[in-house]
Amino acid sequence: MLRVGAAYLAVAWLLIQVAQTVLPAFGLGATAVRIVIVVLVIGLLPVLVFAWAFEITPAGLKRESEVDRSQSITPQTGRKLDRVIMGVLALALGYFAIDKFVLAPQREQAATEAARAEGRTESLVKSYGDKSIAVLPFVNMSSDKDQEYFSDGISEELLNLLAKIPKLRVISRSSAFSYKGKDMKLAQVAKELDVAHILEGSVRKNGNKVRITAQLIEARSDTHLWSNTWDRELDDIFAVQDEIAAAVVEQLKITLLGEAPKAKEVNPEAYSLFLQGRQLRRQNTREGFEQAITLFQQALAIDPNYAAAWEQLAAVYSSQAGFGMRPLAEGVRLAREAAAKALAIDPDFAPAHGGLGQIAMAFDGDLAAAARHYEHALALEPGNTDIIGGAATVAANLNRLDTAIEFQQYENIHDPLATRGHANLGLFYLGAGRLDEAIASFRRTLRLAPNFSSAHAAIGGALLMKGDAQAGLTETQKEPEEVWRLLGMTMVYHTLGRKADSDAEFAELTKKYSADAAYNIAYVLAWRNERDRAFAWLDKAVTQQDPGLSEIAYQPLFANLRDDPRWLPFLRKIGKAPEQLAAIKFDVKVPD
Repeated sequence: MLRVGAAYLAVAWLLIQVAQTVLPAFGLGATAVRIVIVVLVIGLLPVLVFAWAFEITPAGLKRESEVDRSQSITPQTGRKLDRVIMGVLALALGYFAIDKFVLAPQREQAATEAARAEGRTESLVKSYGDKSIAVLPFVNMSSDKDQEYFSDGISEELLNLLAKIPKLRVISRSSAFSYKGKDMKLAQVAKELDVAHILEGSVRKNGNKVRITAQLIEARSDTHLWSNTWDRELDDIFAVQDEIAAAVVEQLKITLLGEAPKAKEVNPEAYSLFLQGRQLRRQNTREGFEQAITLFQQALAIDPNYAAAWEQLAAVYSSQAGFGMRPLAEGVRLAREAAAKALAIDPDFAPAHGGLGQIAMAFDGDLAAAARHYEHALALEPGNTDIIGGAATVAANLNRLDTAIEFQQYENIHDPLATRGHANLGLFYLGAGRLDEAIASFRRTLRLAPNFSSAHAAIGGALLMKGDAQAGLTETQKEPEEVWRLLGMTMVYHTLGRKADSDAEFAELTKKYSADAAYNIAYVLAWRNERDRAFAWLDKAVTQQDPGLSEIAYQPLFANLRDDPRWLPFLRKIGKAPEQLAAIKFDVKVPD
């Protein structure tokens, strides 16, 4: 009976360890594990009673009182149970060894990475105290459901207006609007966005009449701090926005150093066309871009001095050029001309300066011009997160990674659900050699968007740089985007010494993506220390105007080329040598 009890306990312990490992993978958490434990504990007593009362004999199972002791095979059964116990103990020792030396370090590393990332974010968020707000998309109450662009637009304009208030942390559009159409408690939304207040409301538009209702809520206690309703003509919409912003400032007891920001008044019909065009532009489709151009042009026909419409028109042309929907030279020219017209109307319109900076960086390869434009844009609107995100990329491309990381962290706390921001931060950490933090940022990206392109491959690359090729293989195999998976697998197999596999992945890569990924292919060859071929592919990248070249100054996968006598001359040829980048002025700082 004692042997049976010992064997039962050993097997039960092993089953519990398996349950704790396997059940969570199927979405079954602590409750399912507790059920397993309770069942096994309850089962111990019947097993002991059964072992005490019955005995296995050659003739089958019999009560012990019925067995002739001279015919008993208890010693043989005992030896079998001893072997079972020893086998289970061997498995247990194996599990302990794997857990201690393999699984536990991985868990501790993941926990450390997450703690570091969360700690930095929390310290930045806490610096604002309770002066934080999310503007949720206002509900369209119009009888015409196609008017939703108007209610969304009003919400965004309010958000942009509040974002100009110093000392107030305003969640950016992409995070705030991710809750559109979702039935969630405000307390949960506030917790996920880490804000103290929520501004929500509704818009009803009927011809030239508008009714706007807005309410400010202290989210954690679900307390209404203020609410109001306006019935106005369409051309009074800007005064309503100003009143809402003033109410937020008053209720949150924000001390302003100057006047509260004011909405710029424009022709109401042009304004409506502008809001509709901006919504269509964000669809990032060929049809959406074409419709947006028509609407912006109609708005500008009504009000030729509408700077924001010119800037949005520039953004459409730039996107068309970037997506190959318009000839590159034509798209860049039109985008530059539209942005220049916006600045001719309003020299202090920060988004237009940011747009010209993006054109200079993405299409001209002119980091000096990009730095000038973003520096000026930040001076005009230091809290504009779109501009801050672009400035972070400029800083990274200048190989000023501390600045890039600081700016990207700032953007991320204002736009916590934007996956691209966390991925960019991961890239900057990689360039700075802060590998654990890079992995944590990419993990955050995947929690927000499990199929985010390149994130698994980036984690695999970071693990390679940490010297853990086997973990890098496991991670890279999860990459859903083929080009990134082929890039990563070529490097992983090379590091594992599987030359034939690496060559096979590389052949597939060059067969399918040589026209689109010359820069990436170059750093794969650099990782394999095939220097001549790497430089040949870098030359192809220059010929193809590969946008990846913008990040070459901080890309760690080129480490094997940095002592090659051809490296610095190549960087000088494309304007990315250390002394060339150091000479570019970019005097910026994150808002206080």
